[in-house]
Amino acid sequence: MNSAVALALFVAVVMLAKAGYPYFVSLPFIYIAATAIPSLASLVRRLHDTNRSGWWFFITTVPVVGPLILFSMTVTRSAPGENRFGPNPYEHPTAEATVNPDIGYLAPPIDRR
Repeated sequence: MNSAVALALFVAVVMLAKAGYPYFVSLPFIYIAATAIPSLASLVRRLHDTNRSGWWFFITTVPVVGPLILFSMTVTRSAPGENRFGPNPYEHPTAEATVNPDIGYLAPPIDRR
């Protein structure tokens, strides 16, 4: 998704520059700089869900097959049970909603003094 947004920003900047507005040239670079670390953090978190180290990111330096291998790692199911990085986020029991006929679902109690 970030790549699509960055590409759209580059196209928009090129069109604006040709129309005589070269002031927005740095906009795509600012966007990429602002989203690079959160994107990398979410990738590492996903790799941890599959019981792999975050260092697997560097497999993208291998031409052609590296990004494909990383993509296949990110779309596989999480490792069942607990792994060395913690519990599986998809196996946690969810809290059941409590129903109070006076106030509804999960609403804070009302102080009626």
